Amino acid sequence: MGILEKIIGGAAAQPIEAVGKALDGLFTSDEERLDKQALLTRLAQQPAALQVELNKIEAAHRSTFVAGWRPFLGWVCGVGLSFAYVINPIIQWVTGQPGPQLPLNFMQELVVAMLGLAGLRTWEKHTGRAK
Repeated sequence: MGILEKIIGGAAAQPIEAVGKALDGLFTSDEERLDKQALLTRLAQQPAALQVELNKIEAAHRSTFVAGWRPFLGWVCGVGLSFAYVINPIIQWVTGQPGPQLPLNFMQELVVAMLGLAGLRTWEKHTGRAK
């Protein structure tokens, strides 16, 4: 498995590697091979750069349907965690019956990631770098 397959997946890496093999036959000097390698590297990085730009556009969108998926995930995780740590223990205390158990590991990972990003955003606002 090549490095391109690890970075962007096998299906996307195959056309780039095929272009690289075709370019190997055309270029013979070391300088031409280095230029070809730089070209292949730029081609491999292009999908990630396009995804970053798409994320910026989505986050700046006025529609809640487009830009609201991050807050939606925050609210879903908040409701799930409050049920697991506040509401469910109260239900168990009042009724004496165990309530439903939620798989909290995924929710906690998502909340930690979102809070980490929110911390960086708060730091940007505090230092005056926020737009």
